[in-house]
Amino acid sequence: MANDLDEMNYEPMDQGKDVNVIAKQISPKVGVGSKIFEIMLWVLAIIPGVVFLIMKKNADNALKRIEQQINKQASTIDNYLEQRVVVLQNCAQLVNKSIDLDKETFTAIAGLRAGVHPETGEQRNAISQQVDGLAANLHFAMENYPELKAHENIAEAMNQNSYLQREVTAARETYNDLINKWNSEIFKWPTKQIVAAKNGYTTKIPFITTKEIKEQARGTFFN
Repeated sequence: MANDLDEMNYEPMDQGKDVNVIAKQISPKVGVGSKIFEIMLWVLAIIPGVVFLIMKKNADNALKRIEQQINKQASTIDNYLEQRVVVLQNCAQLVNKSIDLDKETFTAIAGLRAGVHPETGEQRNAISQQVDGLAANLHFAMENYPELKAHENIAEAMNQNSYLQREVTAARETYNDLINKWNSEIFKWPTKQIVAAKNGYTTKIPFITTKEIKEQARGTFFN
């Protein structure tokens, strides 16, 4: 029998293939077979039915624990994002005293200060992307005015931003690991998938990097 994936005989993709996150939520579903399975446990004897009832309760508790871990990590990301916004706001004020900073950048940073704690993962991802974009705008301003780099307070603020950006990246990785665990667990049949379907759980969307950062990653770093 031939291999389904034969590395010796294949058509290469010269153009390659980009990888993107599919931002779609999927709901676990159970069919008639799962319902018959549960009924049969009770028909056979009370004990199997009771045991499976306990298993479903344990599965529900396990999923709730994962969800709590996700919320905890999301809170960590929010705290780092809030600190980044404060640092960028202070930096923007310092830069604005030296040059006429783009007013849209200045206003956008000030506007984020009040809404940095989102309610959903999608909103959190959007805010994180906005913060990354605004930080890039400040970096761009400093590149155009090299004398700003010599400003001690501005340099310190940008160093703090870089540190917090690394912390956000690390927190994102842990968050995405938990999202991956959740997305896998809710499809484990029978107990967790049945519980997930009954409670209306869906898959969660991981953090997504910005289009600008992906384009920068394809660029040339050394000339």
